[in-house]
Amino acid sequence: MNDDWPFDQAKNVAAMTTRQVLDEHHSILRVVHYSDDHSWAFTCGTTDDPKDGKVVGMGCIVDIDPTLKAIADLPPGWGAWRETVGGSWTRYSSLEL
Repeated sequence: MNDDWPFDQAKNVAAMTTRQVLDEHHSILRVVHYSDDHSWAFTCGTTDDPKDGKVVGMGCIVDIDPTLKAIADLPPGWGAWRETVGGSWTRYSSLEL
């Protein structure tokens, strides 16, 4: 992997997002790093409808919002949320859910 790429998954690895992020340009305010397969989800937090789910590459998500690099060290099994883009991330263990 590229030395300046901070995530544990390569740029071309699939990640989950929503149509609201991709089509309506909603801000990414919620992130989950899954413990079972180390995959990532980057969402706006406005929907939990499976019909809104989209699959993109990790690199595409970071192109949409480079500030996501700030949570690249989020361990598997953890999530993070923020109020606004550029705001502070609040991290939580999935055990806290």
